[in-house]
Amino acid sequence: MKRTFIAAVLLMAAAMCANAQRGQRGNLRTGGVFVMTNQVDNAVMAFARNPGNGRLTLVDTESTRGAGSPIAIPPDPPTDALASQGSLGLDEDNEYLYAVNAGSNEITTLEITPRGLEFVGIVPSGGIRPISVTSANEILYVLNEGGTPNITGFNVAEDGSLTPIAGSTQPLVGGAGADPAQVSFNEDGTFLFVTEKMGNRIDVYPVDENGVAGPPTAMPSSGLTPFGFAFGRGGNMFVSEAFAATPGAAAMSSYSVDNAGLLTPITQSLHNGQTASCWVVISGRQILVSNTASGTISSYMANSNGELQLINGEAINTGPGSAPIDMATASHGRAREHHNQDGFVYVIESGDHTIGGFSTFRQGRRLISLGEFGTLPPGSQGIVAY
Repeated sequence: MKRTFIAAVLLMAAAMCANAQRGQRGNLRTGGVFVMTNQVDNAVMAFARNPGNGRLTLVDTESTRGAGSPIAIPPDPPTDALASQGSLGLDEDNEYLYAVNAGSNEITTLEITPRGLEFVGIVPSGGIRPISVTSANEILYVLNEGGTPNITGFNVAEDGSLTPIAGSTQPLVGGAGADPAQVSFNEDGTFLFVTEKMGNRIDVYPVDENGVAGPPTAMPSSGLTPFGFAFGRGGNMFVSEAFAATPGAAAMSSYSVDNAGLLTPITQSLHNGQTASCWVVISGRQILVSNTASGTISSYMANSNGELQLINGEAINTGPGSAPIDMATASHGRAREHHNQDGFVYVIESGDHTIGGFSTFRQGRRLISLGEFGTLPPGSQGIVAY
């Protein structure tokens, strides 16, 4: 009897430990940060995010069943394997992830579950070397930078799986010399935009009610080497400008977008004194840009007309050689208790092979470090959060 009782207690304890582990993995219910490893055997790492203090805990790593491309192709720097924004995408309901497989020319869908990630499917990208994705209104587009660069569209099913849209493939204005960085829908999904680093232009594509993109219109960039961008209040577009990594020359421009998708500059090339501004995210009232060569993040703000103001060229210094690239933002889970805090920003520090976490504040002068999280393989790229 005594041995039976002890065995029963041990079984109960084991069950409690298993439930505790499952509960810990279930933290993805309240917040998550996801990073693509971009290795030859590509995968996505899932981190549970504490909604109160923003700290991260690795809970899962799931294969995309495709191949990444961890070695940068010159002239891209070694710390920036894909030189793009949006290589990992998140749907509007925080249910599915879309990862590019730049080495095998495919897109993978992964489902976010309370306990981690589950593979849904993989499809050809419709081109060579996919580097950026965007989704809206159950439509997904991918930017393929290799060969003859193009964008290609897919219908998104209820289970997150992708089906190519006939007639959706469109070329880039700059052709093989475009060297694109990002594709993204505007806020209502009626237009697609692509930045061309070599062409110093922004391509604009109308998208019809069936999700089919029309031919592009070329719009000149205000500054050299337009890279990442995001849409803010009033549908205004905020674009980083790397200025060919000229020391101290990095900048950001803002544009209004009219009903035909055409861009009108509002603030042109507002410099921040840093080098190689590339990735752009919006956190509350702040517009943040990572400066890869400087190892810093700059903060801007825009008024209701989209006019930019530089708040701090060095809102945070991530350290010498840290090479901050992709960024993602998440809201604070306890806004009433932290009324001066907008939320959190997470950046891949590709030189340090880790994720830097920071708190953002409404006044925007400084970011406060939360620490560094995870160990990322060299070449990792693409980060999203909720």
